[in-house]
Amino acid sequence: MTRVLVIDDDPHLLRALRITLRAAGHDVDTAPDGRTALQRAAAVPPDVIVLDLGLPDLDGTEVLAALRPSYAGPVLVLSARADSQDKVRALDAGADDYVTKPFDMSEFLARLRAALRRGPGEPTDPVVTTDHFTVDLANRRVTVGGAPVRLTPTEWALLEPLIRHPGRLIGQRQLLQTVWGPAYEKETHYLRVYLAQLRRKLEPDPAHPRYLRTESGMGYRFTP
Repeated sequence: MTRVLVIDDDPHLLRALRITLRAAGHDVDTAPDGRTALQRAAAVPPDVIVLDLGLPDLDGTEVLAALRPSYAGPVLVLSARADSQDKVRALDAGADDYVTKPFDMSEFLARLRAALRRGPGEPTDPVVTTDHFTVDLANRRVTVGGAPVRLTPTEWALLEPLIRHPGRLIGQRQLLQTVWGPAYEKETHYLRVYLAQLRRKLEPDPAHPRYLRTESGMGYRFTP
């Protein structure tokens, strides 16, 4: 039985989706907010996730960014946001499809079936190579010019989500939550300190970073 995790703060919609999905033969779990969703997805990974963007605690794109380092299954966004930029941001953050509310239930089920047919992407722990350093995600090993470089656990926790999503902007708040936890959402100076350490170890010119780029006031991006 396919397990579906539905993340939405509308209790009436959650109930309707639970009934419909169960009638279609799925096992359904629900979460009313982002933090609960992340906990449930980590405890028992679902086969597919249905995600609202307008959650009471975290924005849906933040939830998506938190899921993607470890969750490879399909994510179907179900949102009242109809603006094309919202759709682009969600798809860039890792969504597989986007359905705008209000929606036709039969179309939603068809899109869900299509997402399940595509299934999860190949689980990969790639070796990422740049002109100056190599990161082996499977073996948690970094080399610069062929020589091993030791990273602290915190440095590695910060580097890994950036390396896994080359070119993608990872928000400050999301990185803080991923590395240090929800209580540290506003401690942006942590990011500055640890990114500076990573740059000193990996960048050819740490003062003018080529690979670990800062998007001012927004977050960070790995550009291979």
